[in-house]
Amino acid sequence: MEWLTHSQTGFQQSARYLLGMRLTLVVLQLIAIGVAEAMVTLAHRTEALILCLVYAVVATLGWLWFTRRPPRFTATVSLVLTIDLLLIGAWLYFTGGYTNPLVSLLLLPIAVAIILVPLSHSIAVTVAGVAVYTSLVVWHTPLTHEHHSANLAQLHLVGMWVTFAITAAILLLVVGALARRLRQQQSLLAQVRETRLRDEQVIALGLSAAAVAHRLGTPLNTMTLLVDEMKAAVPDNDLIADDLALMEQQLGLCSGHLQQLSSAAMQARTAQLEILTAHDWMMRLRESATLLWPGATIEWQQPFPDCLVAVDATLDQAVLNLLANAVTASPSWVAISAREGGGGRLEVIVEDRGDGLESALEGALGEQVVTSENGLGVGLFLSNATIQRLGGTLKARVTAQGTTMIIDLPMATGHNGQKGGGA
Repeated sequence: MEWLTHSQTGFQQSARYLLGMRLTLVVLQLIAIGVAEAMVTLAHRTEALILCLVYAVVATLGWLWFTRRPPRFTATVSLVLTIDLLLIGAWLYFTGGYTNPLVSLLLLPIAVAIILVPLSHSIAVTVAGVAVYTSLVVWHTPLTHEHHSANLAQLHLVGMWVTFAITAAILLLVVGALARRLRQQQSLLAQVRETRLRDEQVIALGLSAAAVAHRLGTPLNTMTLLVDEMKAAVPDNDLIADDLALMEQQLGLCSGHLQQLSSAAMQARTAQLEILTAHDWMMRLRESATLLWPGATIEWQQPFPDCLVAVDATLDQAVLNLLANAVTASPSWVAISAREGGGGRLEVIVEDRGDGLESALEGALGEQVVTSENGLGVGLFLSNATIQRLGGTLKARVTAQGTTMIIDLPMATGHNGQKGGGA
C-alpha cells in the first residue's frame, strides 16, 4: 500500500459511511415500492426496481474504489455525489416525481458534499440537486395509470413522515460522524502547530546556547592560561599542584563541551548533512534504540550495506519514531534491516507483527495525522515529512502478519556534507 495523501485518507475513511447511506437509501426505496404497490398499482414498478438494483451495484463499486484506490482530487468526489443525485432523481421519476414524499432524499448527497468537498464544488453539487428537482417538476410522470386519490393522499402523508424520520437518522449517523471527524482533525492540526512552535523554540534555545558558548570561550581560555602560570610557579611536590592539575582537567572538559555544543548548533542552523555508510548509520541507530528501549525485542538483521547515505539528527529521530511505533504495536518482535535498492536508493525496512498502522488508518480523520493508543500519531506524520525533505519516500504494507514500513532514501556520493565516522 503506497503512502496516501491527506485527502485520499479522508475519502478512504468516508467510504463506509457513504456505502451505509446508499444502501440505506436502496432499502428505503425497495420498502417504499412494496408499500405503494400494496395500496395502488405502480405504472413503472419494473423500472424502479431495476434502478434500485443499479444503485446498489454502483454503491458497492464506489465503496471498493474509495477504499482501495481513493481519488486524488475532490472534483472526482463531487462527480460521484452528482451521480448519486441523478440515480435518486431517476428513481423518483418512475415513482411519482416531485409528488413522491421521498423527494427530500436529494438533500443527502448535498449534505455530504458540504462536509467532504470545497465550497465551490459544494455549490456545484447543490445546483445539480436543484436541477434534478426542477426536472422532476417539469417532466412529471404519474405514479399510477389508475385513479386512487384517497389512497395516494394517505400514502403521501405517511411517506412524508417516514421520509422525515429516515432523513434525520441518516443525517445524524453519516453527516454527524463526518462533522465530528472534521472537528477532531482541526483539533489535531492545532496540536501539530503547537508542536512545531515548540520545536522552533527549542532550535532558538539551541542557537542561543551556541552564542553563549562562543562568549564563554574567552574567559575559559584566560582561566586556562592563569592555571598554566600558577602551575609553573608552584613546585611539583606542592599540595596545590594536584588541585591545579584537576582545575586544568575540568577547564579542558568545559572547553570541549562548549565546542561540541557550538558545532551542533551550527550544523542545525546550516542544515548540514553528515555522510555515513549505511552500516555505520544503522549501528548508530542501534545504539540509540538500545538506550531508549533496553528491554525491547528488536532484531537488527545484519549485514548492512556499505553504501553512503546523507543523514542528520532529524532523520535519526524520524526512524526512531517509526521504530517506537513498531515496538508499541508489537512488543514481542520487531525487525529492522537495510538493503540497496535500484537506481541508487537505500531501503530501510521496519517490520512488526502488530496492527498499529491499520488501527491508525481506521481512526484517521481525512489527514494522515491520527490519534492512536498504539503510539501512532504526530510522530508518524513528522517522520514522513522529514524523510520527504531529504528526498526519500515512506511506504507501508499491511498484511495479516503485521505491518512493514519501508524508508526509501537516496544514496550519497560522498562529496556533499560532512564525512562522519562510525558509531
